[in-house]
Amino acid sequence: MSLPFSILTFLLLLFLFSSPNSAAARKSDAPPDDIVRSSCVHASYPNLCLRTLSSYAGSSSCKTPRDLARAAVKVSLSRTRRVSKYLAHVSAGDSERQREALSDCAEQISDSVDSLSSTLGELKHLQEGESFRWHMSNAQTWVSAAMTNEDTCLDGFQGVDGKVKSDVKRKVTNLARVTSNALYMINRLDESRGKHL
Repeated sequence: MSLPFSILTFLLLLFLFSSPNSAAARKSDAPPDDIVRSSCVHASYPNLCLRTLSSYAGSSSCKTPRDLARAAVKVSLSRTRRVSKYLAHVSAGDSERQREALSDCAEQISDSVDSLSSTLGELKHLQEGESFRWHMSNAQTWVSAAMTNEDTCLDGFQGVDGKVKSDVKRKVTNLARVTSNALYMINRLDESRGKHL
């Protein structure tokens, strides 16, 4: 009596796994941007994550979690450079307080450029093994430093009003969100302990 049940079970399993709708078949037919979608879904800012990383979806340079973490940092670095350039050229007006806030913010964002560049260097050298923990910790520290710089920039505008403040706040808040998503991707890579680098 157990023999027919075993055959029936075997046939059922065979049918399920050979079906075009099986998980194995779906995985091979999965669109190449699944790594971006599946990674962004739990990011702090998932829509922004999808929007900023969609150009990397399916590219040959973005197939692993490390590739995706590097892409996220590259996006953050690119935006940080743009904000840094903006801060260097924006007119501070007549307010001494606003000039100080802009000068401090420009310095903080410039430091963020350096921090994010260092992050990319750490991710480039990230490999499974003994050095993984060292490089991962450094990457997390550099991205966290960039986020702190962005927050410090915004804090400097307390007591300042006007269009410059609102423009800087909008740009730096967006930048902080992109950087937060980059840190999420790095932390996600850390949680996997570098598997599938």
